[in-house]
Amino acid sequence: MQIAAISVDDYISKIPEERRDIFRKLVNIINDNLPKGFKENISYGMVGWAVPLETYPAGYHCSPNTPLPFMALASQKNFIAFYHMGMYMKPELLAWFVSEYPKYSTRKLDMGKSCVRFKKIDDIPLELIAEISKKMSVEDWIDCYEANLKK
Repeated sequence: MQIAAISVDDYISKIPEERRDIFRKLVNIINDNLPKGFKENISYGMVGWAVPLETYPAGYHCSPNTPLPFMALASQKNFIAFYHMGMYMKPELLAWFVSEYPKYSTRKLDMGKSCVRFKKIDDIPLELIAEISKKMSVEDWIDCYEANLKK
């Protein structure tokens, strides 16, 4: 489910009221912990963080005029989705997240390749989201992306 929005505040204003506070907390936690160089944006109908074209002029290979996506948050019909492309491309980062998750939540991890689904907003592991946000710099992400792109 994509939400047509022109800014993060606009996006948040369009999600269900009961999710707005936790969604804003998630955005703030990511902004406070993400290494310098990533830029918050709206892309693919979600709140995202990407490597800007000024830093990585090649952009995203699927759409070269688009900043290189890295992380995103989305309000879906039945859950809040957290996307982290580093976990998708770096098995050791995924293994770290999976092993840490039970320390922060009693709920079963509901996860796809890069998407973690949070169905209960009162049980979102905010501290874990802060920690995973710190794990990759812009340079790390570009190196990982390029290495995987060449495969």
